[in-house]
Amino acid sequence: MTSQNATQKIQTLIKENPVFIASKSYCPYCHKTKQTIGSITKEAHIIELDELADGGELQNALFELTGQRTVPNVFIGGEHIGGNSDVQALKSADKLEEKIKAVL
Repeated sequence: MTSQNATQKIQTLIKENPVFIASKSYCPYCHKTKQTIGSITKEAHIIELDELADGGELQNALFELTGQRTVPNVFIGGEHIGGNSDVQALKSADKLEEKIKAVL
């Protein structure tokens, strides 16, 4: 079971950051997502779970909130978008930029 502290930290990050990405520094899918979103805005808040002491706990909290165990885990305007394939699908449908600009 995930600690209340980790769950609260994740909920705060989602609420306070219009674009929030939970990532791992070595993950190629995370790199692609950060590149794609970074081409639209430099204001994305990114945490690298593998570089945080409580990264495993935070990843568990994300799983409990979203049902998604993998990274990247992307939120725009508090809405769970999903992972890299979801971000790329939004970009292909010309909806990603519009979605991001609406929350900035």
